Amino acid sequence: MAKRIIYPLYQLGNPQLRIFRPTFNLTLVRPGKEQPPDTVQFRIPMEMTKFDVRNYLEKIYSVPVAAVRTRIQYCTNKKRNHLNQRVKRPDYKVAYVQLAQQQTFQFPDIFPEKDRKHEEGSVEEMQEKFMEDERQRQKPDLRRGGVTEWFGL
Repeated sequence: MAKRIIYPLYQLGNPQLRIFRPTFNLTLVRPGKEQPPDTVQFRIPMEMTKFDVRNYLEKIYSVPVAAVRTRIQYCTNKKRNHLNQRVKRPDYKVAYVQLAQQQTFQFPDIFPEKDRKHEEGSVEEMQEKFMEDERQRQKPDLRRGGVTEWFGL
């Protein structure tokens, strides 16, 4: 059964203080695969159509949209709960929005301090060197031919 939306009654008055909020919400998603710079990926409700996405972005956020492509992501039901019953995550719809007028979108760099190098002798630099040594130590020995380290020869 469809969900019915009830808007507030229109009343005469000055000033008109009426705000219509959209019934849908779009979630901006960082794509797993490399996308063109003018394409943005959103997770949207199943009831939302391509035309709804286009109108949402153009009217509310004033973003020029060239094209919208959608797909439905079906989730698996392989997990089981403590009662050994199958548990299925809900399906969702993904929208790929291509921006118009040669506009590009780039995710902001939230953690810029991870990219810069640490100064000599600092705690962060020592931790980074330790982690690199641990990664090097845990690499498998190629001379053993794929036999694990705990299996002595």
